[in-house]
Amino acid sequence: MSLSRRRFNQTLLAMLAAGALPALPASELVEGRDWKAIKPPQPGESEHKIEVIEFFSYGCPHCRHLHPLVTAWSKDLPEDVALTRVPVSFGRAAWANLVRLHYALGLTGDLERLDAAVFDALHAERTQLFTKDQILAWVEGQGVDAKTFADAFDSFAVQMQLNRSDQLVRKYGVDAVPLLTVDGRYAVVGQATKGYGDLLVITDGLIEQARARRAASAASAS
Repeated sequence: MSLSRRRFNQTLLAMLAAGALPALPASELVEGRDWKAIKPPQPGESEHKIEVIEFFSYGCPHCRHLHPLVTAWSKDLPEDVALTRVPVSFGRAAWANLVRLHYALGLTGDLERLDAAVFDALHAERTQLFTKDQILAWVEGQGVDAKTFADAFDSFAVQMQLNRSDQLVRKYGVDAVPLLTVDGRYAVVGQATKGYGDLLVITDGLIEQARARRAASAASAS
């Protein structure tokens, strides 16, 4: 990444953290340019929440650049919005191990502390984290108990989460990451975006659109 691009993304992060990026009104969103419909619509984990899903992989450099922006953005979500992060494998054994790494860190309670560190290890430090042995060596170096993590990595719970991730990728038609989806109906396209932060501006507009659709649906049902 060039220095100017790095500075641009740092500025975006600062603006987002300060709430300075304005939401794009739903009325200004253009289908095909800003978003595309998910067909068929997919149910979220809670019918009372507008679910935003971030499909990503630690192996994706663009996901690394988006990660701090999403992290800052997620800290101030409205009560009716929930963020779900879904690591993807796309059928690659190496990326499947990164999915297992993500979920195993969640089980051991180390995900929040090491989430960004995984991105940095792969992309800044060029650390190989694509096999179980490589991953175990790295997490132990980060102060994680090796046996506890290994048990989590190989657990049925992590295997089920990996299977669910693969299912969601198929149902949502995910063919590239990062990808943000809203309410199981809208996928952010962002053809006219100028930076990673613009994806979240569109996401905010789609949340508004989803909220209005839900309100209209409830009114017609009453």
